[in-house]
Amino acid sequence: MSDHRLAPPRWFEDFALGEVFNLPSRTMTEAIFLAFQAASGDNHPIHYDVEFCRRHGMPHMLAHGFQVAIQTAAGAGLFPFMVEDSLKAFLDQSSRFLAPVFVGDTLYASLRIAALEPQRTTGVLTMASSVKNQKGVLVLDGTQRYLLRKRP
Repeated sequence: MSDHRLAPPRWFEDFALGEVFNLPSRTMTEAIFLAFQAASGDNHPIHYDVEFCRRHGMPHMLAHGFQVAIQTAAGAGLFPFMVEDSLKAFLDQSSRFLAPVFVGDTLYASLRIAALEPQRTTGVLTMASSVKNQKGVLVLDGTQRYLLRKRP
């Protein structure tokens, strides 16, 4: 059914600087760690061996950086449903890892529109990404850039 949408369609010019898209929180469980290890193939014991981590001064298994970065996937929120008609490309992303994430941490990710670069028929929308833990500590920041069509 063409009129059944989760969010009204938006085009490049419908977005505003500073607009925030919060993503669902997620508690990092051992199951999430194991699933990421299986999917990524990263077999370093720092990501799956609790005793190895404790011998190296950590309280539990340490999350892989990409495991934290994927918490900023825009697809977890409403943004992709807004741009179903206008999205041309996901151009790039960057991440800086600022603090460790361990099993049991709850992560809160947000995307904020940081730049809008209009072009002739499209525009580049840049979102600043951030992830904080349950203590409010910023554990990741970065950017994501999308190429969107302007309103036809």
